[in-house]
Amino acid sequence: MKAKQLKMPDDRRLQMPFLALACLTAALWGSPGLAAGKHSYPVMAPIGEYLITSNTQEIALARSAAPASISEHAEVLVLGKQGYHIAVKGSNGFVCLVVRSWDNDFDKSEFWNPKMRAPYCDNAAAARSVLPRYLTRTQWVLAGESKTEIENRETAELQAGKLKAPEPGSICYMMSRQQYLNDQGKSWRPHVMFYLPRTQDSSWGADLPGSPVLMGHQYVDRISVFMVLVPVWSDGTPAPASSDLEIKAVSAFKKGLPQFSANYLFTRP
Repeated sequence: MKAKQLKMPDDRRLQMPFLALACLTAALWGSPGLAAGKHSYPVMAPIGEYLITSNTQEIALARSAAPASISEHAEVLVLGKQGYHIAVKGSNGFVCLVVRSWDNDFDKSEFWNPKMRAPYCDNAAAARSVLPRYLTRTQWVLAGESKTEIENRETAELQAGKLKAPEPGSICYMMSRQQYLNDQGKSWRPHVMFYLPRTQDSSWGADLPGSPVLMGHQYVDRISVFMVLVPVWSDGTPAPASSDLEIKAVSAFKKGLPQFSANYLFTRP
């Protein structure tokens, strides 16, 4: 089946908060200081390094974001030199794709890391209200705009009130065992993300001892992302257990506190 080029709406009011590789917060992506030096990517690599040569492989990787009962009936997008296009039509409203490093926060040194491959599977609400932001950012990246130019454009849209909040019920599955989120965390943990307008961590009991819920905030879009850790990968195999200490390390690292080392989180087996 011939792939259909995905066209983005011209109306900037339809561009929503971008996907949360950045939404995984500093605890997942690392901080500017932590990732400096060995894991620093100051400029964009040649576009070919971000592409997956086989559509079949990219489709399979995208579908690995969620259990097969969801992803096998989802629409699948793959990345080409002109942007994402529809490779497989879906029937359940979900959209799966492999997100690249420019979904990171702008101050993260892995913003241009060509190794990053993050399978996402958005439900219909997230596909309508969160996904377009990342797709638009991708078009700007592929058009040759700099990180500073992209940040300025997104900040201007926020200040102009052109960004809407995520729709109620917006969720994203990130349960791929093959995901590569960054050079420190690698595949990290399988989890499901819930997108909301900016709210208090305590409303979900996030980052508390024993809670499976982690919290992330988006700077540009001012949204909240609640990440719920799950015990298995999308293929049903067990995931590494997450301890209370790990949850505390995530919370402390996000807040810049010294009592828990981010290396504990990043080097967990």
